[in-house]
Parts: sequence; structure tokens; C-alpha cells
Amino acid sequence: MASRTPPAPAPPPRLLLCALAWFVPGAGHLWLGRRRAGLVFLVTLPLMFGVGLWLEGRLFPFELLDPLVGLAAVADLLAGLPYVAARLLGWGDGQAAAATYEYGNAFLITAGLLNTLAVMDAQDILAGRK
Repeated sequence: MASRTPPAPAPPPRLLLCALAWFVPGAGHLWLGRRRAGLVFLVTLPLMFGVGLWLEGRLFPFELLDPLVGLAAVADLLAGLPYVAARLLGWGDGQAAAATYEYGNAFLITAGLLNTLAVMDAQDILAGRK
């Protein structure tokens, strides 16, 4: 009798993978079996977001009249769960008079943009491009 190899598990649907990877930083990589990268993202990106809040950074409002503020708001939102948690807890008012205000903003925005790159990387892994 020939031994049968079990079929490979079906890949996750792309939209579901991207949504999960956006909402929980690193979850896409963890789902795809990339544990090291997933754990790095899972720890680093929320930590980076938290440092931005600790440095008195501001979660920007969605303002259509000021395009740069609107883009910063989108970048903040791209951080996923850390952004949602901060909004629900009322954090991220920012203190413009604080010496660390701009650094905090940079950390918050960068955390969201890096999470977007992590989502795109997970999608490339799923598509077999990596």
C-alpha cells in the first residue's frame, strides 16, 4: 500500500487575512506560520504606538479641510487594534506644549504605516511572492 500524504491546508482567504493582519499587528504572519516575524510585529508595533501615546502624541481627527491632518488620521487608524483601544479609552489627546509632542506624533503615525507594510508583506507571502 502506498502511503498517503495529508493534503496541505487551504490558504486563508486574502481579504480575511488582510483584515486580521491590519486589526492585530502580526496576526497575518502568525497565521501563515511566520512565527518570528509575527511575534516581532505583535510586540513592536503596539509598543511603538504606546510610546507615541506616552510621549504625548495626538491621535489626529479626520478633517477634510486640512489634508495633512486627514492623512495623519488615516496613518493613525492603520495601526489597527491599538488605535481602536486608544480611542475607546479616550487616550491620544496630545499636549502640543509638551517637548515630546512631535516625537509622539511621529511614533503614532509610523506605527500605523509600518503595520500597513506588515499587512502587505503577509499578502505577498500568501500570494507566493515571498
